[in-house]
Amino acid sequence: MDVRVDHVRKEFDRFPALHDVSLDIHSGELIALLGPSGSGKTTLLRLIAGLEQPTDGRIFFGEEEASSKSVQERQIGFVFQHYALFRHMTVLDNVGFGLKVRPRSSRPPAGEIRRRALELLDLVQLSGLEKRYPAQLSGGQRQRVALARALAIEPRVLLLDEPFGALDAQVRRELRRWLREIHERTGHTTVFVTHDQEEALELADRLCVMSQGRIEQVGTPDEVYDRPGSPFVFGFIGESSQVPVTAVNGELHTGGKSIGIPAAGGESAGRLFFRPHDVELTDAEAALKGRVVTSRRVGGTRRVEVQLADSEQRVEVDLPFDDPAVERTELSFRPRRWRVFAA
Repeated sequence: MDVRVDHVRKEFDRFPALHDVSLDIHSGELIALLGPSGSGKTTLLRLIAGLEQPTDGRIFFGEEEASSKSVQERQIGFVFQHYALFRHMTVLDNVGFGLKVRPRSSRPPAGEIRRRALELLDLVQLSGLEKRYPAQLSGGQRQRVALARALAIEPRVLLLDEPFGALDAQVRRELRRWLREIHERTGHTTVFVTHDQEEALELADRLCVMSQGRIEQVGTPDEVYDRPGSPFVFGFIGESSQVPVTAVNGELHTGGKSIGIPAAGGESAGRLFFRPHDVELTDAEAALKGRVVTSRRVGGTRRVEVQLADSEQRVEVDLPFDDPAVERTELSFRPRRWRVFAA
């Protein structure tokens, strides 16, 4: 099921939460709405669900305008951060609940509801736990039940709002892999909200990066990470450093000295962005130079914070773990990949 958000604006008490947002969600894809708190990602998800109505603009499911339709009419499956399971119901009854409360005309027989619920518990790897109650399950198991319940109604669109936010890091990693496998097996159009960059990069077919009620960039994880479209995206997705630069005679300068990077046509003054792992040490005179201030281990590398020469500016650089650099070591380096944004 394709979903199209067409020039949607949403206000709460005259405060704009979304500004003229348009987004095409492709049938069968898993797309992440990613951004910091207050960026509008959950508001957009709730508008798609029908839990909120747009102030302006329209939302389409396929060719059908759904802006004024209820959650039930849109046939949405929703998974919340805190599970929202019924504590007094068994796992099996929780999964079958959405089918049991359908109007009599569209409600499957009790035997069919039980069969479908058991099949879904097998799909989410919870077979044998159907008689337990939510309090008898771990957090990861409860979230699997919540997903099975959302899938039971055969939704046209599956929406997940920070689905792993209440779980510890190890369980989050396990459930991310599991959710990707479930998505590939079921093929539902899936939209999930997260502020976790690693989660979005690992899970999603495409990312929709949001800030202050606007969409900053939409693209595959590789496109957004490798070719950020704005300073916000570069700074928000992954680790990054930035340095003020000016263009002089076709080269970028900082602190009045060339850093050995060519200036693109039309560049004058701006900020040079680069990632700590996209840096190489050099003996060249034209380079970024500075002194190591701090050093710490990050996985298999050593990340050092460097205070640039004749400046209060600090940047981060990744070095091999066995590099001898320590505090007060002088370094000379250049980014291998970078992006300059106008000031």
